[in-house]
Amino acid sequence: MVALGLDFGTTNTVLARAGANGHAQPIVFSVDGAALSTIRSILCFWFEKNIGAQSASGPWAIQHFLDEPGDCRLLQSLKTFAANPHFNRTFIYGKNYLFEDLLSVFLRNLFAHTEFHAIALPTRLVVGRPVRFAGTSPDENLATLRYRNALKTIGFEEIHFVYEPVAAAFYYAQRLKHDATIVIADFGGGTTDYSVLRFELENGKIRAKPLSHAGIGIAGDNFDYRIIDNVVSPRLGKGTQYRSMTKILDIPKHFYANFARWNSLSIMKTTKEFRDLKGLVKSSLQPELLEQFIELIENEQGYALYRAVSKAKEALSRESETVFEFSAPGTQISARITRTNFESWIEDDLGRITNSLDEALRNASVTPAQIDKVFLTGGTSFVPAVRRLFADRFGADKIEAGDELVSIANGLALIGEREDIEQWACRVG
Repeated sequence: MVALGLDFGTTNTVLARAGANGHAQPIVFSVDGAALSTIRSILCFWFEKNIGAQSASGPWAIQHFLDEPGDCRLLQSLKTFAANPHFNRTFIYGKNYLFEDLLSVFLRNLFAHTEFHAIALPTRLVVGRPVRFAGTSPDENLATLRYRNALKTIGFEEIHFVYEPVAAAFYYAQRLKHDATIVIADFGGGTTDYSVLRFELENGKIRAKPLSHAGIGIAGDNFDYRIIDNVVSPRLGKGTQYRSMTKILDIPKHFYANFARWNSLSIMKTTKEFRDLKGLVKSSLQPELLEQFIELIENEQGYALYRAVSKAKEALSRESETVFEFSAPGTQISARITRTNFESWIEDDLGRITNSLDEALRNASVTPAQIDKVFLTGGTSFVPAVRRLFADRFGADKIEAGDELVSIANGLALIGEREDIEQWACRVG
């Protein structure tokens, strides 16, 4: 059975397929002479006269935005809308788009840059899904229904859902030489997910017994939020006040909570909340800061801010301190951040991530000493405080990593060629 694996992530998306040799490889995209296997989960819309709304995904969306920043809509972290029952649609250039419409457009654009623009798609698709979707009240059945509706419009007939850490576990298990109980920790942009599995090798074949799954809607985007909340937002009016009749009141914090979430920032310009923010400028005691805030949103500077935050976060994974730099029309921010600062900001997030790990171990009825290996995957696994959490719990000699950004997609593709695929797939509905 020819199958594709799809890891549609909050930050990155990866497509993979299994080869005849039993190994899997991500599909490589050619972008301006560079070969990319991970594609940013970004969607850009713009309007062309006499043609109508146009769109692009990934690096092509980013390029159009950089070329025409004031004449497009850039949507980030689409996945965080998937399980949100309160997100019904967004209005773009005269048309309402449901989540499944956005996902369909995003993926169609990607497939147009592969060989599948000229040949038929494989009928079987194996899609990764988090153990716990992001959001305060996520509806996982709604999310998988939206995924399925989007994928069917593209042409996939047989769609299977597999927990993302299970896919990473299957990919990792190909290197096992003996039976092992392993923990897979998948750190994405929107969620952190765990699976505990017992792998047994019998006559050269891998058999697996899932022991437990756990997850929480905290991951890389939350770490980004802490940087924005502590470094950027105070320089754009957070903590300032406005005059209301005879009272002096604080600027509501919810404006900045939305601003610091990549998915909310993508649609903030079109919301009533943004109109309310603009209405506060005249009564603000420091209107110049709110004006910078508003200008940043109106000029679609969310992606530029994302790049600045990501650069600082990556630097803090290598160095003990860095300088955060952000430049936009009317706004210049420069601030020194130490790793100690950053780790203090994410301390509560790490605590909740640890609690979810404890839940996974408890539900599997295993102790850290009974775990043979721990496989870390996902971009946030590079954060030193995250790695230290696992080294302290299990011992540094048990920690393994590699192919952090493509292991899930590769595992999905390999599972897609198994006759016992139902053993690995999770139930939907």
